[in-house]
Amino acid sequence: MVLGGEHIATEGRERIRWVPQSQAPDGEWIFLGTRRGHRYAAVVVDRVPQDLEPVSLRVLGPDIGADDASLAVHAVGIARWHSTHRFCSACGAPTRSVEAGHQRYCDNCGTPHFPRTNPAVIMLITDGQDRALLGRQAAWPQGRYSTLAGFVEPGESLADAVRREVREEAGIGVDEVYYADSQPWPFPASLMLGFFGRTSDTQLRADGDEIADAQWFTRDQISELTAADEIQLPSRVSISRALIETWHGGEITGHW
Repeated sequence: MVLGGEHIATEGRERIRWVPQSQAPDGEWIFLGTRRGHRYAAVVVDRVPQDLEPVSLRVLGPDIGADDASLAVHAVGIARWHSTHRFCSACGAPTRSVEAGHQRYCDNCGTPHFPRTNPAVIMLITDGQDRALLGRQAAWPQGRYSTLAGFVEPGESLADAVRREVREEAGIGVDEVYYADSQPWPFPASLMLGFFGRTSDTQLRADGDEIADAQWFTRDQISELTAADEIQLPSRVSISRALIETWHGGEITGHW
């Protein structure tokens, strides 16, 4: 796997190109692990070779298998961490990559630096009529809706973070909170922790800052509006889409 900036070099959207180490371009190596007897690594390069096509992981994700997607997420996350941690936060001196790309070390003061992941909650809230709460960020185009989400603050439990984010963004309280699933999300370096929640408070008040609009949707409305392309749901590569489809009861026609 070859990484250039925030893109993965492929032979087209159909597959990631895996090549022997001897054929890999020059760059900084990141070991990704061993699977079924094969060792996998990524190379971070300044420029993608001409025979490969740079493709965003957001675009590539739905078109590759789970194993390749997992390796790609790993590679992009580590590569982004390297690009933003080239200097020691303790003394300001340059750091160097060690431990097969999974640590940076400062020779000046001896401080080791490790990749970090920022926890974020993402939640599908339903009301007494089993309608789903979806919101549209102010920066998104009209018609794009997704579940609410936000970063966990210091000292918060995950359930508290769910309740705070929903209160801040949609103006309602949340009663019950249930863990659903998780997903690494290297944009830039997050672990998305998915939840379902229930509320009896249905008077939505979008904050107008992060969330421009928040609405309750029934299953029939989601089916009809996405089929008519009147609303757009998150990409199938995201945990947000998985939460929505779990609530809906199956795959939904329409895409981001």
